[in-house]
Amino acid sequence: MSTHLLFSYGTLRQPEVQRSVFGRELDGREDQITGYELGEITITDPAVIAASGSAVHPVLRPAGHETGIPGTVFTVDENDLEAADEYEVADYTRILVPLRSGAQAWVYVLAGSDTGIAAAEASNT
Repeated sequence: MSTHLLFSYGTLRQPEVQRSVFGRELDGREDQITGYELGEITITDPAVIAASGSAVHPVLRPAGHETGIPGTVFTVDENDLEAADEYEVADYTRILVPLRSGAQAWVYVLAGSDTGIAAAEASNT
């Protein structure tokens, strides 16, 4: 099974969310994403709220500046990506982006954002 890099700047970094979504805690390394700014979104999905402990979640929106948003890069497999897709509500879209380290990773951004990068619809990946 192939592996992928998944960049998280929000709740997927929380050990309790990882246990709920992936069935285990993930090992990761710090990195940054540029070209985005951090906002907030209110989640209404009860399962996501229960797993994360909050209805307010961070969300990335495209920005015209290169300020780095810190996060964690995890190596995951196809099953993990599918589990993450199920966890992330329809307000998010998963796209492939370059990180400050030069690695390419999947990240969830605000759905409907003009990212300039081909988006992968969560249900079609």
